[in-house]
Amino acid sequence: MNKNLEFADYAVFIIYFIIVSLYGYTIYRKREKNEHDAKAYFLAEGTLTWWAIGASLIASNISAEQFIGMSGEGFFLGIAVAAYEWVAAIALIIVAVWFIPVYLKNKIYTMPQFLKTRYNESTALIMAVFWLFLYVFVNLTSILYLGAVAINGLAGGEYLHAIMIGLAFFALIISLGGMKVVAYTDVIQVAVLIIGGLATSYIALTTVGHYFGFGENAIAGFKVLMREAPEHFKMIIPRPTATSSQLEINKYLTFPGILSYLAGIWIINLNYWGCNQYITQRALGADLQTARTGILFAGILKLLMPVIVMLPGIAAYVLYQNGHLTQLVGGKDGAYSAMLTFLPTGLKGLSVAALTAAIVASLAGKVNSISTIYTLDVHKKYIQKGASDRTQVNIGRYAVFAAMLLAVLFTWDDVLGIGGVGGFTYIQKYTGFISPGVFAMFFLGMFWKRTTGTAAIVGVISGFLLSVLFNEYAPILFGNETLLYTAWPNGKGGFEIPFHICMGLSFVFTMLLMIAVSFAGPKVNPKAFELDTTMFKLKPQTTVLIIITLLIIFALYAKFW
Repeated sequence: MNKNLEFADYAVFIIYFIIVSLYGYTIYRKREKNEHDAKAYFLAEGTLTWWAIGASLIASNISAEQFIGMSGEGFFLGIAVAAYEWVAAIALIIVAVWFIPVYLKNKIYTMPQFLKTRYNESTALIMAVFWLFLYVFVNLTSILYLGAVAINGLAGGEYLHAIMIGLAFFALIISLGGMKVVAYTDVIQVAVLIIGGLATSYIALTTVGHYFGFGENAIAGFKVLMREAPEHFKMIIPRPTATSSQLEINKYLTFPGILSYLAGIWIINLNYWGCNQYITQRALGADLQTARTGILFAGILKLLMPVIVMLPGIAAYVLYQNGHLTQLVGGKDGAYSAMLTFLPTGLKGLSVAALTAAIVASLAGKVNSISTIYTLDVHKKYIQKGASDRTQVNIGRYAVFAAMLLAVLFTWDDVLGIGGVGGFTYIQKYTGFISPGVFAMFFLGMFWKRTTGTAAIVGVISGFLLSVLFNEYAPILFGNETLLYTAWPNGKGGFEIPFHICMGLSFVFTMLLMIAVSFAGPKVNPKAFELDTTMFKLKPQTTVLIIITLLIIFALYAKFW
């Protein structure tokens, strides 16, 4: 077992880099005549196929926090963490059927534009600035930091800053070509991600089978995992009792059993997949059927992701508990990197390429969304109103450079303390406080005509404040036991309410407050969307895709409930 990369691994990685770069350049040359068309640059309007949209959605979604963070949660929680992926597949169905038609019908190209069209300019500007800060200082930095740390560990542990610059530069090459280049290179990135990820999972399972004397067989390895760690193959984390250990309590705090499915995990997924510029941008330039098919294709791919990002974590847990894996650098988040050390030379390079593909695709997609929001929703509206298409494209490229530079600077010495709490926790902590208010604002804005602009602003602010209240202060204010929830000892001398429950409570109270404020406002809202029910009708092939996805999810839950 050799921890570090060898010549063959570097060769495989370099081949991957050359293929993606050349393909991206080819796509760029084909669209060069439209280089100064702003909508073509930011949205690739009308040119993306359904498979490019679906692949790009997955490539943008799966990054270092999934490979490293979710594998770590697989080590800690087990298969319960797969709920994030499988519920996401259902959330994508909901977005495809009900959300995307509203966006396309009203010619929405950015999320701030939705807020301006539906509510007012103040709401749009507030959220545009918020999203820019969130994307740069939370998402971009955490993706860059986690990715650099993971690859650096495999490369010998001495090249963190060089890898950081390399990842940023690679993402810049792709991003400067606009959305079409980003989306079509994502197709290759997803292929590498899936092939390399499956290879890692296969070797992880055969390694387990080998160490436990069942032969180098993936199916046998999976059976060993279920035998050695049966508690890791339950979708529902049991509610702690008075005699529960702190470990059992910590698992429940991370994923509070059936209560996770009542609100929290749905808010996370519907807000992420339906109200997020970084994600929806791929579909906003397409026609309805193409957008729907692409989103549903992404939903099917999501069903595969736990095999890639979770199984290696469970394998690492079983090997670690039985003394076959002696060290996890970085605790549970070191599970994925630890399993890569078992890979043979060459295949290790492919897996590093898969990890890099996930990181670079996410960086490129994120920075393209930053560029789009800044250019179309801030610069063109408030700084240079008469900007031509050529100027908008140039401003967009400057924004790409600026965002990536800021991310590198703030990640260089871990200024934001990402490593102190772990990347996955870092992202959840700072995006989860705003998700209930943002989702409530979008949901009511789409489907309830009475919702007012005042209610939208109240919703965003109250959603954030309520999230802070329930996450940080509720046990202090209300005690450890109430009718609504139970606060559990967090092992640090205090009490804590599970994150998903906090989100659910915040969302419910935010919705009620927004409804009350809207009823206090005008009865007729001239900015309400007129919903034509015919746009929600589905073609037969779309219905078939939805049924297949739901049946697979039902079968998975029936097996592991």
